[in-house]
Amino acid sequence: MEAEAEPGNPAEADWLERQRRWTQGWRRFVVPAVFLVYLLYVAGAVASNNDGAAEIAGEAILVGFGALYLAVVASGPRAGSWRFWTLYGVLFVLFVAELPFARVGAFVMCLYITALTVSRIGTRAAPIVLALALAALLVPLAIPSWHQSLSSTWGTVTPVAIPVVAIASLGVLQVFQSNRELAQARAELARLAAENERFRIARDLHDLLGHSLTTITVKAGLARRLGEADPARSHQEIAEVEDLARRSLADVRAAVANYRDVTLAGELATGRELLRAAGIDADLPRATDAVDPTNQELFGWVVREGLTNVVRHAHASSCSVRLSSCAVEIVDDGIGGTGGPGNGLAGLRERVAAAGGVVDAGPVQPKGWRLRVSLTPGSVA
Repeated sequence: MEAEAEPGNPAEADWLERQRRWTQGWRRFVVPAVFLVYLLYVAGAVASNNDGAAEIAGEAILVGFGALYLAVVASGPRAGSWRFWTLYGVLFVLFVAELPFARVGAFVMCLYITALTVSRIGTRAAPIVLALALAALLVPLAIPSWHQSLSSTWGTVTPVAIPVVAIASLGVLQVFQSNRELAQARAELARLAAENERFRIARDLHDLLGHSLTTITVKAGLARRLGEADPARSHQEIAEVEDLARRSLADVRAAVANYRDVTLAGELATGRELLRAAGIDADLPRATDAVDPTNQELFGWVVREGLTNVVRHAHASSCSVRLSSCAVEIVDDGIGGTGGPGNGLAGLRERVAAAGGVVDAGPVQPKGWRLRVSLTPGSVA
């Protein structure tokens, strides 16, 4: 049999290549040709029951049957239904034509017909297999002139051999189908892994660049406003913009390489500077000891996303961050809202959900916006 699927990615290419080595060229004839050795019983039956032209005719039919069988098997499961069943019908005709020459021995040919039937239609071949087995049992008994041949061939060609071959063929068919499904499953896993990696990189780049570019924009604007009034301060802000741009480039490279160093303390320090540059009063904790160590990286991402959105969208005058062992809360007094789809809140929800937590984001009274992330005690972020 051939593998029907084309290699969609490297995960299945190796398996398909190994399969094709035995389904292309001369290799595809090896196993079927070995199986043809059982036709020697038919050849012996023809020789023992015929002489002269009759013997030659019987052997010629047998050779034609073997060659046609190889052609059907070599065509594999890709052969069209019309082609397969036409050749199948010719094989059956050759079997019937061989009966007068090989007599009981001709029923060995039913083993090959059985194998082809099962390989094509699987368990639906049961009625055909049963009919062939009954024919092998009843026809020799019904023809008196064949009775003398039963003692020499009955031990080889029996009604039992046909269902045994059917069961073996069904097992081989299921193995090939399982291998094909396994290759498809491997390909699907590889595709999903690549897709998940793309999502991770996209999410991380958004979180990294969204925060960094917002900070750069705010600081550059502040430097422009201070350009004439306070040149020294303006130069300091520009120097910090340059340093932040360099760190952002390093963060992008680290994100692509799946090596990120996000800490809650670092994000609070950076966020304090970001809020200061944006003219927002910052009420941020100085220590992170209250937070469970396993939650600090996740809370760092929460602080980064939350403070970035405050600077971008809130138009707030003040912002506060509150920490506990399993929760972080960011509240501002701005106009509310998260800036609509694409602002990173969806990615944040994915991170938190993966850690077994929940995100609560919404307006607060009388005005402002609150982002709260809480984790179940004992969960690992």
